[in-house]
Amino acid sequence: MDIKPAGGSRLLQKFKPQLIDALCGDPDFLLQHCHSSRLLTQREYDHVKASAVPWEKARDILDYMMGKDRKRVHVFLNLLKEKELQETFPKLGFLNELPLSKSNTIGKKRKKSKEKHPEEDDPRNQPCKVIKTGSRTVTEKELMMVARRIGADWKEVGRVALEIPSVKLEQIVEENPHNHRERVFSMLRLWSMRERDKASATRLHSLLTQEESSVTPRSIDFLLEES
Repeated sequence: MDIKPAGGSRLLQKFKPQLIDALCGDPDFLLQHCHSSRLLTQREYDHVKASAVPWEKARDILDYMMGKDRKRVHVFLNLLKEKELQETFPKLGFLNELPLSKSNTIGKKRKKSKEKHPEEDDPRNQPCKVIKTGSRTVTEKELMMVARRIGADWKEVGRVALEIPSVKLEQIVEENPHNHRERVFSMLRLWSMRERDKASATRLHSLLTQEESSVTPRSIDFLLEES
């Protein structure tokens, strides 16, 4: 017998076509947020990342989330309503127009459950809060500060976390043959110029603190501070 999805999962299922249409523009951006918020397992993350079709990535993220427990689904829905996500995916605006009984009950249920589940106070179980710092564009000063935190494996960071082509990295080496910090800064600046209005400080923090990256999250937490 099939088990019908409950609560937020029903919401995801009902609006799945609209959500896929809204998210397929840059599903990798959403994927990194889900990964840093621990909403997806490493296996799920690797599976979605391996897909080359944006539409399929958005679909798979939603399919995985519909199979999660109520708490994680609610965190995911709140993530979709954050300012940075709404600006990156304007079509998500319809979520804010849903009836209170479907959307705002999320906050009420979480508030009531805190007395019964004190473990929810653990910051590790509420990773989405870090996203509320806004979506300001990262500055060149911050890029230089980040460059100081990235070591000899900077090329790997560039390829894996920032998706910079190897040929671009080799070009950076040729232009900066003896200055490691300038190489890393050039790589970060290249990413910033490519992403333009999507090159937010919080997004850079999210990308650089993936599990496969060697950058220590605490060392670049200044990216999460308000300007």
